[in-house]
Amino acid sequence: MLGDISMASNINIVTGYTDMRKSIDGLCAIILDQLCTQPDERSIYLFCGKRCDRIKVLLREPDGYVLLYKRLDVVHGKYRRPRNSSEVKPITWQQFDRLMSGLEIEQPKALRTA
Repeated sequence: MLGDISMASNINIVTGYTDMRKSIDGLCAIILDQLCTQPDERSIYLFCGKRCDRIKVLLREPDGYVLLYKRLDVVHGKYRRPRNSSEVKPITWQQFDRLMSGLEIEQPKALRTA
């Protein structure tokens, strides 16, 4: 299926600001420079720009790349992602769900479920 991110076992977020004008080749170059690896079929990579209301997801499929782009419609909606230095940070599916819902990915006061 085209762009099926549920097949990914690794979710990586690039924590620095990304120029959202970059296309697939430019985002692959970021992954190569910061992770020192090529994008693989088990991983998705998330990129966010300075405005934090748009996010790009890069997915490698067996026959090529898929670039997903999401812009929040909420007037002042922002993705609450880590903003520390430019690095690539692995996150869990639960953190991915929080991020896409506009929440902080780290929830230190949230109750843990067994």
